[in-house]
Amino acid sequence: MSDILVPAMGESITEGTISKWLVKEGDSVGQGDVLLELETDKVNLEISAEEAGVVQKILRQEGETVSIGEAVGLIGTGSGSAGVSGAGEAAATKAPEAPPVATTPATAVAERAAQPVSSNNDGGNQTASPSARKLARERGIDLEQVQGKDPLGRVFQGDVKTHTNSVEVAGAASTAPASPVVNKPAASSSSQTEYSKPVERQRMSRRRATIAKRLVEAQQTAAMLTTFNEVDMTAILDVRKRRKDKFKEKHDVGLGFMSFFTKAVVGALKQFPTVNAEINGDDIVLKKYYDIGIAVSAKEGLVVPVVRDADRLGFAEIEKSIAELAGKARSNSLSLADLQGGTFTITNGGIFGSLLSTPILNTPQVGILGMHKIQLRPIAIDEERMENRPMMYIALSYDHRIIDGSEAVRFLVTVKELLEDPESLLLEG
Repeated sequence: MSDILVPAMGESITEGTISKWLVKEGDSVGQGDVLLELETDKVNLEISAEEAGVVQKILRQEGETVSIGEAVGLIGTGSGSAGVSGAGEAAATKAPEAPPVATTPATAVAERAAQPVSSNNDGGNQTASPSARKLARERGIDLEQVQGKDPLGRVFQGDVKTHTNSVEVAGAASTAPASPVVNKPAASSSSQTEYSKPVERQRMSRRRATIAKRLVEAQQTAAMLTTFNEVDMTAILDVRKRRKDKFKEKHDVGLGFMSFFTKAVVGALKQFPTVNAEINGDDIVLKKYYDIGIAVSAKEGLVVPVVRDADRLGFAEIEKSIAELAGKARSNSLSLADLQGGTFTITNGGIFGSLLSTPILNTPQVGILGMHKIQLRPIAIDEERMENRPMMYIALSYDHRIIDGSEAVRFLVTVKELLEDPESLLLEG
């Protein structure tokens, strides 16, 4: 019998939430079959069977939070209900097989961490995972009093949390007054007491909660300020009109606006390197590479996959990279490597019709460029002539701690000038 373990997923991720089991107890599975989907702060992962067998026990249910290295189920030998549930095979068909977890060094560490360790200091002969013992110490709980769900008697972090909740409920009941106070409304989350009209309560997904936390942290830690300008898009629209068909035929990808903006941003970052930096303690880290994050709206919230070494890519390569990353974001197949290490971010609210906005920094980056809707507006060409021109407002939000206002304004003017003269992008971008 072997454990179904939560694999190591990167240094910044220590736990996840089981979003969906694709098999049930008694199902036969083959090596590599997808067993469950795990939602983390950044990406959703599929956990596959390391060996063929029968799902003997599911230890953690959908919606429960689990730690790296924790066992969420058991696979053993025997006759199962192969064919009764084809979820494993169907999942394996629609998604590429996950690599065997046991072959990576990080997973080997996770496997060792998941092995039951006698907690002599935390409660007799009780066996518990490291995360469970740590939580028990923090909450002052005797592990001997914790009842685990594992048939082998092991205790995990979720068991400690459940025990804590039950103790708190029991304690509250024992100290409650004998006669209930009828006229006092309960301070609960019940929609009947909080709202006088019908509502629907939805649990915030882990990714949405992480996005909310990071946005608040960005506003609380950075001295954020936004400066604006506008771009005459006439020249870019003319280039796209003349070149888009041949571009598509040659490169098998459309010529969009993002490649122009990415090139313009790279050109401006080379002239103003502080905008391509981050704050590390009392130091300013100036980055000599240009990994540009492109904000993409996915079903579960905004994600920012990264186009690597954008300064070394041509227009077609940038367009292909963006199209590939956007497709992966919408199909929920981004990896952690796709999201890590950006130096500057571009976000395009114009695709939803936004005319103007103040984007929030994607920390620890210190700059983010906001694109907006292209709109015909009357523009004074000279003292006598007015023309309707396709104009776009652009916004730069920046961290005022290391970027001065004049530097931010000049950076945005440089982006504007490069966009209005697309040929210069070949030299500066």
